[in-house]
Amino acid sequence: MKKTIIYAAALIVVALIGAGFFSGYQDNEDTTDSNRSSKTMVTLGDSLTYGVGDNSGEGYVENLENLIQEEKAANVKVENYGIPGQESDGVAKQVKLTNIQENIRNADYIILFIGTNDLIQSNGGDLKGINEEKIKEGAVEYEKNIQEILTTIRQENKDAPILFLGLYNSYPDSAEHEDIIVRWNANSQKIVDDFERIKFISTNDLFEEKSKEYFSDSLHPNEKGYELITKKIIEEYDF
Repeated sequence: MKKTIIYAAALIVVALIGAGFFSGYQDNEDTTDSNRSSKTMVTLGDSLTYGVGDNSGEGYVENLENLIQEEKAANVKVENYGIPGQESDGVAKQVKLTNIQENIRNADYIILFIGTNDLIQSNGGDLKGINEEKIKEGAVEYEKNIQEILTTIRQENKDAPILFLGLYNSYPDSAEHEDIIVRWNANSQKIVDDFERIKFISTNDLFEEKSKEYFSDSLHPNEKGYELITKKIIEEYDF
Protein backbone atom coordinates (compact mmCIF):
# COMPACT_ATOMS: atom_id res chain seq x y z
CA MET A 1 0.00 0.00 0.00
CA LYS A 2 2.78 2.41 0.95
CA LYS A 3 4.61 1.61 -2.30
CA THR A 4 1.41 2.35 -4.23
CA ILE A 5 1.01 5.74 -2.51
CA ILE A 6 4.66 6.63 -3.09
CA TYR A 7 4.41 5.58 -6.72
CA ALA A 8 1.24 7.63 -7.21
CA ALA A 9 2.87 10.65 -5.57
CA ALA A 10 5.88 10.28 -7.83
CA LEU A 11 3.63 10.25 -10.89
CA ILE A 12 1.98 13.47 -9.73
CA VAL A 13 5.36 15.17 -9.30
CA VAL A 14 6.51 14.04 -12.74
CA ALA A 15 3.26 15.31 -14.24
CA LEU A 16 3.67 18.69 -12.55
CA ILE A 17 7.25 19.00 -13.80
CA GLY A 18 6.14 18.09 -17.30
CA ALA A 19 3.44 20.76 -17.10
CA GLY A 20 6.08 23.33 -16.15
CA PHE A 21 4.89 23.78 -12.54
CA PHE A 22 8.47 23.96 -11.23
CA SER A 23 10.01 25.55 -14.33
CA GLY A 24 9.55 29.10 -13.10
CA TYR A 25 11.56 28.43 -9.99
CA GLN A 26 14.26 26.57 -11.90
CA ASP A 27 14.47 29.25 -14.60
CA ASN A 28 14.77 32.00 -12.02
CA GLU A 29 17.53 30.16 -10.25
CA ASP A 30 19.41 29.57 -13.53
CA THR A 31 18.92 33.16 -14.60
CA THR A 32 20.23 34.45 -11.28
CA ASP A 33 23.36 32.32 -11.59
CA SER A 34 23.82 33.47 -15.17
CA ASN A 35 23.39 37.15 -14.31
CA ARG A 36 26.05 36.96 -11.64
CA SER A 37 28.75 36.34 -14.24
CA SER A 38 27.18 38.07 -17.24
CA LYS A 39 29.05 41.10 -18.58
CA THR A 40 28.28 43.44 -21.45
CA MET A 41 30.93 45.15 -23.57
CA VAL A 42 30.37 47.90 -26.13
CA THR A 43 33.11 48.51 -28.71
CA LEU A 44 33.26 51.59 -30.91
CA GLY A 45 35.59 52.38 -33.78
CA ASP A 46 36.50 51.79 -37.40
CA SER A 47 37.73 48.82 -39.46
CA LEU A 48 40.23 47.90 -36.74
CA THR A 49 37.37 47.35 -34.29
CA TYR A 50 35.28 45.69 -36.99
CA GLY A 51 38.15 43.23 -37.58
CA VAL A 52 39.12 43.89 -41.21
CA GLY A 53 42.20 41.87 -42.18
CA ASP A 54 41.57 38.93 -39.88
CA ASN A 55 40.59 35.99 -42.05
CA SER A 56 39.16 34.23 -39.02
CA GLY A 57 36.63 37.08 -38.83
CA GLU A 58 37.35 37.70 -35.17
CA GLY A 59 39.65 40.71 -34.81
CA TYR A 60 40.69 41.94 -31.38
CA VAL A 61 37.06 42.23 -30.20
CA GLU A 62 36.17 38.55 -30.66
CA ASN A 63 39.58 37.53 -29.34
CA LEU A 64 39.01 39.61 -26.22
CA GLU A 65 35.54 38.18 -25.70
CA ASN A 66 36.92 34.63 -25.91
CA LEU A 67 39.83 35.33 -23.57
CA ILE A 68 37.63 36.90 -20.91
CA GLN A 69 35.27 33.94 -21.07
CA GLU A 70 38.14 31.46 -20.78
CA GLU A 71 40.31 33.21 -18.20
CA LYS A 72 37.65 34.94 -16.09
CA ALA A 73 34.86 32.37 -16.53
CA ALA A 74 32.52 35.26 -17.36
CA ASN A 75 29.67 35.28 -19.83
CA VAL A 76 30.51 38.28 -22.05
CA LYS A 77 28.08 39.73 -24.56
CA VAL A 78 29.76 42.12 -27.01
CA GLU A 79 27.98 44.80 -29.01
CA ASN A 80 30.51 45.69 -31.74
CA TYR A 81 29.74 49.01 -33.42
CA GLY A 82 32.95 49.22 -35.43
CA ILE A 83 32.38 50.50 -38.98
CA PRO A 84 35.05 50.24 -41.71
CA GLY A 85 36.13 53.69 -42.88
CA GLN A 86 34.56 55.46 -39.91
CA GLU A 87 36.10 58.62 -38.46
CA SER A 88 35.70 60.16 -35.03
CA ASP A 89 32.81 62.39 -36.13
CA GLY A 90 30.92 59.21 -37.06
CA VAL A 91 31.39 57.79 -33.57
CA ALA A 92 30.29 61.14 -32.09
CA LYS A 93 27.00 60.68 -33.96
CA GLN A 94 26.75 56.96 -33.13
CA VAL A 95 26.86 57.47 -29.37
CA LYS A 96 23.84 59.75 -29.61
CA LEU A 97 21.65 57.13 -31.27
CA THR A 98 18.94 55.81 -28.95
CA ASN A 99 19.72 52.09 -29.32
CA ILE A 100 23.46 52.59 -28.89
CA GLN A 101 22.97 54.91 -25.92
CA GLU A 102 20.87 52.22 -24.26
CA ASN A 103 23.65 49.66 -24.73
CA ILE A 104 26.24 52.14 -23.44
CA ARG A 105 24.04 52.80 -20.40
CA ASN A 106 23.98 49.08 -19.56
CA ALA A 107 27.61 48.31 -20.47
CA ASP A 108 30.13 46.91 -18.01
CA TYR A 109 33.03 47.82 -20.31
CA ILE A 110 33.43 50.22 -23.22
CA ILE A 111 36.27 50.23 -25.75
CA LEU A 112 37.04 53.09 -28.12
CA PHE A 113 39.58 52.67 -30.96
CA ILE A 114 39.28 55.50 -33.49
CA GLY A 115 41.47 58.02 -35.29
CA THR A 116 43.34 56.22 -38.05
CA ASN A 117 40.91 57.37 -40.73
CA ASP A 118 40.88 60.90 -39.30
CA LEU A 119 44.63 61.04 -39.78
CA ILE A 120 44.52 59.53 -43.28
CA GLN A 121 41.71 61.76 -44.53
CA SER A 122 43.22 64.92 -43.05
CA ASN A 123 46.32 64.18 -45.13
CA GLY A 124 44.30 63.87 -48.36
CA GLY A 125 43.33 60.19 -48.34
CA ASP A 126 46.66 58.42 -47.75
CA LEU A 127 49.86 58.76 -45.72
CA LYS A 128 52.39 58.53 -48.52
CA GLY A 129 53.31 62.21 -48.43
CA ILE A 130 52.90 64.22 -45.25
CA ASN A 131 51.08 67.57 -45.24
CA GLU A 132 51.83 68.92 -41.77
CA GLU A 133 49.38 71.82 -41.91
CA LYS A 134 46.46 69.65 -42.98
CA ILE A 135 47.29 67.05 -40.35
CA LYS A 136 47.37 69.74 -37.65
CA GLU A 137 43.91 70.87 -38.73
CA GLY A 138 42.72 67.26 -38.66
CA ALA A 139 44.14 66.81 -35.18
CA VAL A 140 42.14 69.75 -33.83
CA GLU A 141 38.90 68.31 -35.22
CA TYR A 142 39.77 64.82 -33.98
CA GLU A 143 40.45 66.02 -30.45
CA LYS A 144 37.18 67.94 -30.38
CA ASN A 145 35.31 64.79 -31.45
CA ILE A 146 37.07 62.63 -28.85
CA GLN A 147 36.09 65.11 -26.15
CA GLU A 148 32.48 64.99 -27.35
CA ILE A 149 32.41 61.18 -27.56
CA LEU A 150 33.76 60.65 -24.06
CA THR A 151 31.48 63.32 -22.60
CA THR A 152 28.43 61.67 -24.18
CA ILE A 153 29.45 58.22 -22.97
CA ARG A 154 29.97 59.49 -19.44
CA GLN A 155 26.57 61.19 -19.45
CA GLU A 156 25.01 57.80 -20.18
CA ASN A 157 27.28 55.65 -18.02
CA LYS A 158 29.34 57.19 -15.21
CA ASP A 159 30.87 53.99 -13.88
CA ALA A 160 31.84 51.57 -16.67
CA PRO A 161 35.57 51.48 -17.39
CA ILE A 162 36.42 52.93 -20.80
CA LEU A 163 39.49 51.57 -22.58
CA PHE A 164 40.85 54.05 -25.12
CA LEU A 165 43.21 52.40 -27.60
CA GLY A 166 45.92 54.65 -28.99
CA LEU A 167 46.91 54.72 -32.66
CA TYR A 168 49.81 52.74 -34.11
CA ASN A 169 52.20 53.74 -36.87
CA SER A 170 51.51 51.72 -40.02
CA TYR A 171 54.80 53.08 -41.44
CA PRO A 172 57.16 52.24 -38.57
CA ASP A 173 60.26 52.79 -40.71
CA SER A 174 59.35 56.46 -41.14
CA ALA A 175 60.45 58.83 -38.36
CA GLU A 176 58.11 61.49 -39.77
CA HIS A 177 55.08 59.21 -39.46
CA GLU A 178 56.21 58.13 -35.99
CA ASP A 179 56.37 61.74 -34.77
CA ILE A 180 52.80 62.34 -35.93
CA ILE A 181 51.45 59.20 -34.25
CA VAL A 182 53.27 60.03 -31.01
CA ARG A 183 51.85 63.56 -31.09
CA TRP A 184 48.26 62.43 -31.76
CA ASN A 185 48.50 59.83 -29.01
CA ALA A 186 49.94 62.31 -26.52
CA ASN A 187 47.09 64.74 -27.15
CA SER A 188 44.53 61.93 -26.81
CA GLN A 189 46.16 60.90 -23.53
CA LYS A 190 45.66 64.43 -22.17
CA ILE A 191 41.96 64.34 -23.03
CA VAL A 192 41.54 60.88 -21.50
CA ASP A 193 43.23 61.99 -18.28
CA ASP A 194 40.47 64.54 -17.68
CA PHE A 195 37.86 61.79 -17.32
CA GLU A 196 37.28 59.29 -14.52
CA ARG A 197 37.72 55.56 -15.06
CA ILE A 198 39.22 55.83 -18.54
CA LYS A 199 42.47 54.05 -19.37
CA PHE A 200 44.67 54.87 -22.33
CA ILE A 201 46.23 51.72 -23.81
CA SER A 202 49.11 52.16 -26.25
CA THR A 203 49.25 49.97 -29.36
CA ASN A 204 52.12 51.73 -31.13
CA ASP A 205 54.80 49.66 -29.45
CA LEU A 206 53.27 46.47 -30.87
CA PHE A 207 54.29 47.11 -34.47
CA GLU A 208 57.83 48.46 -34.43
CA GLU A 209 58.52 46.98 -37.85
CA LYS A 210 56.31 46.26 -40.84
CA SER A 211 55.94 42.54 -41.37
CA LYS A 212 53.56 40.26 -43.25
CA GLU A 213 53.63 38.16 -40.13
CA TYR A 214 51.36 40.73 -38.46
CA PHE A 215 49.76 42.75 -41.30
CA SER A 216 47.23 41.73 -43.93
CA ASP A 217 47.79 44.90 -45.97
CA SER A 218 49.42 48.32 -45.60
CA LEU A 219 47.19 49.22 -42.66
CA HIS A 220 45.22 46.34 -41.14
CA PRO A 221 46.63 43.63 -38.89
CA ASN A 222 46.09 39.98 -39.72
CA GLU A 223 45.02 37.34 -37.21
CA LYS A 224 48.40 37.42 -35.44
CA GLY A 225 48.43 41.20 -35.40
CA TYR A 226 45.01 41.39 -33.78
CA GLU A 227 46.14 38.84 -31.21
CA LEU A 228 48.93 41.23 -30.21
CA ILE A 229 46.36 43.97 -29.62
CA THR A 230 44.17 41.62 -27.59
CA LYS A 231 47.06 40.51 -25.39
CA LYS A 232 48.05 44.14 -24.80
CA ILE A 233 44.54 44.96 -23.61
CA ILE A 234 44.53 41.98 -21.24
CA GLU A 235 47.96 42.95 -19.89
CA GLU A 236 46.95 46.57 -19.33
CA TYR A 237 43.51 46.03 -17.82
CA ASP A 238 42.44 43.41 -15.30
CA PHE A 239 38.96 42.26 -16.31
